[in-house]
Amino acid sequence: ALTVRFITRRFIGDYDPTLEMIYRHMAIIDGEMVHFEILDTAGQEEDSLQIEEKIKWGDGFAVVYSVTDRCSFDEVMRLCFLINHIHSSPKRSSGSDQPPVVIVGNKKDLQFDRMVSTEDGENLSKALKLPFYEIS
Repeated sequence: ALTVRFITRRFIGDYDPTLEMIYRHMAIIDGEMVHFEILDTAGQEEDSLQIEEKIKWGDGFAVVYSVTDRCSFDEVMRLCFLINHIHSSPKRSSGSDQPPVVIVGNKKDLQFDRMVSTEDGENLSKALKLPFYEIS
């Protein structure tokens, strides 16, 4: 839903959240045309080789968890570690530059179903030294 909203500028509730998709989009950012290819992994269970290939594919990452799902939050640290580890590998031709990573807590409007506090998200982002946002 986050990706679809970014591309269409509106919320579309009728989509398959388990379907992995690549979205292509162009936008003007800071006066410059930027071409996006966004891989929405849909949070599917995958083996480590699949995850590693997807991380190698990316140049930037939004690690998104649901504030209503503690297990999704618990995966954030592991995914951030994998991103850091894979992108600092000597096999990567881009050198030691780390890709931009942001942590995003989604569904903040579902206060009664919340299992992860804003403070939990903030504390994790501080520990990992990454930006953090909560959104709906």
